[in-house]
Amino acid sequence: EGGDPYLRALMRTISASESNVLRPYHVLHGGGYVRSLDQHPNRCEAIGGGPNRGNCSTAAGRYQLLYGTWLELAAKHHPERTSDRAAHQDMVVHAWLADRRAWGMDLSAQLRQGKVRPVLRRLSGTWTSLGYGIESNRMSRELPRLYQHLMREELARVGEAPPEVAGREHSKAPRQIASIRINKQWRICFVWTTSSLLDVEITDYGCT
Repeated sequence: EGGDPYLRALMRTISASESNVLRPYHVLHGGGYVRSLDQHPNRCEAIGGGPNRGNCSTAAGRYQLLYGTWLELAAKHHPERTSDRAAHQDMVVHAWLADRRAWGMDLSAQLRQGKVRPVLRRLSGTWTSLGYGIESNRMSRELPRLYQHLMREELARVGEAPPEVAGREHSKAPRQIASIRINKQWRICFVWTTSSLLDVEITDYGCT
């Protein structure tokens, strides 16, 4: 509970891609579960596919954090330093996403401007299933659209209007998403206004 609604929606988006199961806080890499959340399980589970097949991963929990990553983040953002309880997983990741120095950008500000894809691209080095990493999955294509839905839910919870609604009275320039296909896979996406092109990017997903 609490926190930045834009970051909370981002956290839910990450979870949808990384741990889309009934008990995400308890899940291990590979789909197994742990009973206790007293601490990070630190179990290196075999990687069965993808470029890292044959290795193992200690990724665990709603955000599939590696053991070493959890220790580093817990030292900075965790009041008890050890517990991996659900609320603590959320609290630590929220604080991490809010840390501008950790990502080299203000993620919340980017999301408030509607720049979802650049944020997912920036995070894909950590969470490789977000659409720009090495292990995209069946959820990856839908994440920008999913984020928009979750963002509206989080804003509704705190009584805020979505940015496009809040800013509608102040914007007279119509916005239109357009694209130019480069080849069978890639296309250039951009927002067309009466005066300029905005949010230009090359993507292999649909423009949203």
